[in-house]
Amino acid sequence: MSLRRRLSLIAGTSVALAIMLAAVVCYTVVRSQLRGQIDSALVAQQQLAEALHHLQTQSVPGIPASAGGPAQYQQIVLASGQTSTVGEGNLALPVTPRVRSIAAAGSGSFMTDIRVGSIHLRLLCFGASFQAFPGAQPVPGAVELARPLNGVDSILSHLRLVLLLLLVSGVGLAVALGRIASRRVLAPLGEVAQAVQHIGETDDLSSRLQVHDAEDEVGQLATRFNHMLDTLEASRAQLDESVRAQRQLVADASHELRTPVTSLRTNVEVLLESERLDAQDRRRLLADVVEQSEELTMLVSDLIELARGDQPGPATEDVRLDGIAAESLDRARRNAPQIDFRAQILPATIEGVPERLSRAINNLLDNATRHSPPGGIVELTVGPGGVVVRDHGPGVDPEDQPYVFDRFYRGRNSRGRQGSGLGLAIVRQVTEQHGGAASVTNAPDGGAVFTLKLPLAVEPAMTAEREAEAARAV
Repeated sequence: MSLRRRLSLIAGTSVALAIMLAAVVCYTVVRSQLRGQIDSALVAQQQLAEALHHLQTQSVPGIPASAGGPAQYQQIVLASGQTSTVGEGNLALPVTPRVRSIAAAGSGSFMTDIRVGSIHLRLLCFGASFQAFPGAQPVPGAVELARPLNGVDSILSHLRLVLLLLLVSGVGLAVALGRIASRRVLAPLGEVAQAVQHIGETDDLSSRLQVHDAEDEVGQLATRFNHMLDTLEASRAQLDESVRAQRQLVADASHELRTPVTSLRTNVEVLLESERLDAQDRRRLLADVVEQSEELTMLVSDLIELARGDQPGPATEDVRLDGIAAESLDRARRNAPQIDFRAQILPATIEGVPERLSRAINNLLDNATRHSPPGGIVELTVGPGGVVVRDHGPGVDPEDQPYVFDRFYRGRNSRGRQGSGLGLAIVRQVTEQHGGAASVTNAPDGGAVFTLKLPLAVEPAMTAEREAEAARAV
């Protein structure tokens, strides 16, 4: 069963129950009022008769017309079983054993409905004392008073018909209005269903729902559905970009690995097949094999670093950037003793991963070392502003500056030098993962300046205060 039909059925059932309850209450109240008037008139005539000590066997006192008038049918039943009708009505009322017992005792009363022929009557029977004439010996008996209920039954019959018609028309109107209302209410839900079907068939996340009223529940549903589509579309775009980047990385890595692997295999084949090589040529080939193995090791290591950077990072912590920079500087001095390293390191704390930050600074120092002549100067500046590495080499060609941080890109000044073209890509990746940005410029007096701007986890003033507290504690 469709939701619209269910809503219409619920509306019709609810209205039917409400009208039925109102009809039952209305019918009960009207019936009680109409029959109560007849019962009140009968009881009033009974009370008037009981106020007399003895009744005459020829008549029963009646109430005035303003109170309903005397009962239309009156009958006296004596203890001997003799009956006589009184008044204008000549209808003989039934004498039941209960009536005889009251007549024999001359006391008691009851009220009931009876039917004499086609006449429906309300009967009141009560005991009384009778005298045939004044001064005669009183005898017990009973008085039967009856008023017709045909008029009341006719009114109640018409009332039942009216209430039934009201019930049927009310239910029909409720069902019709329920279908109209449900059509308008469920129209946005139909749009949601169509949008979901469209997305399922076309895999298109660009369509959006129209929000008719943002305050009601359906409008909130449409708003949240549109927000979900925005999130899914953004996730799809990120996933597509990630897949594209991974495919590009695999393609670039395959291209870069092909050259050293081919060269390494060629040298190994020459060593295996050429038995007449002299010792000097053999050592030269072995040196080439070692160098190519180191190049492959460095390239694979950089590829692993880049691939690991695309995965969710480990938990971050407060890292002393100045401490990491000092360790990287010591490493660079050991690996390149021919370079004059100069450093200005100030306390700075950031939130990040120590190993990745150390790798980024190492790559910057290695890059500066490769582009510096023997005896050249490499300057390292670390502080709250981030990390700055400057060399005094040829600098970066202006046409290469937009691409120096791309994977496997080697500028004009880098060609012919050892390197995989991944070191600066790792630098940018690490910097962006820590909420920073990497840039490169050329110094006015020569050389390239690489800058890493990193957000601080602790304000510089707080860092200085902690340093002072630590110094006092020592």
